[in-house]
Amino acid sequence: MTNVQLSVVVPIYNEQDNILELYNRLSKTCSEITNSYEIIFINDGSRDNSLQLIIELANKDSKVFYLDLSRNFGHQLAVTAGLDASKGKAVVIIDADLQDPPELITELNNKFQEGYEVVYATREKRIGDSYFKKFTAKLFYKILANFSNVKIPVDTGDFRIIDRKIVDLLKQMPEQNKFLRGQISWLGFRQTSISFHRQERKHGQTGYPLSKMLSFAIDGLTSFSDVPLKLVTRLGFFISMFSFGIILFAIYSHFFLHRTITGWTSLIISSMFIGGVQLFSIGIIGE
Repeated sequence: MTNVQLSVVVPIYNEQDNILELYNRLSKTCSEITNSYEIIFINDGSRDNSLQLIIELANKDSKVFYLDLSRNFGHQLAVTAGLDASKGKAVVIIDADLQDPPELITELNNKFQEGYEVVYATREKRIGDSYFKKFTAKLFYKILANFSNVKIPVDTGDFRIIDRKIVDLLKQMPEQNKFLRGQISWLGFRQTSISFHRQERKHGQTGYPLSKMLSFAIDGLTSFSDVPLKLVTRLGFFISMFSFGIILFAIYSHFFLHRTITGWTSLIISSMFIGGVQLFSIGIIGE
């Protein structure tokens, strides 16, 4: 397929109960926008019947394509693989859990047609999410907003439409631990948003348990903030100066007060000083 106007990238991980409804809603929405579109499913090592369903859709619909990854690489790398394979002048990223309504793509595209290169969907409400998930998500976005050097939209996932030039630039970014919403924000260009109410997951379980959420949050903070490095540097400097002060006091005590500090105290002073210098050095190297 050449001269594709719209590509839709959909990462799939154990979503067999959602795929058919997602396909029907995506096809209907995309066909209302343009006849020149493609839907790319990326099977990210699913252990259920997802791959077979995707293959069946691809066999009966020439606008459906799929990638089958050799194992579960994670959401961000699955999306990246889909972006690499996409051909559209505009590319939509959407999850398969139906929490992000496919019909919203029409509104995203309308804004895109106004001249914006990135239009992302901001979650005004998160229906069905637990209080814990809402609290931790809000905390993460707040920390990221305060620590990051890049203005990353709050309460915004990867559901968005982006220009082909953004996709081409993302292809040139070699990071293995991807944080796409941060990378897209860092690239700049004209960006705007529309608000929506995120729906409750209809079927299946989330592919983002607490452990993956923490790992994703760490990737975001370490990729787009130098605050952790600065904290390490300052901590190392403080420990070094504190232990150096104790060393000066120990010397003063020995020569002027005639009270020698021996044994455990001297060992602690030495280890604190060395540890502080190491932290300080690691912070400098990291920055």
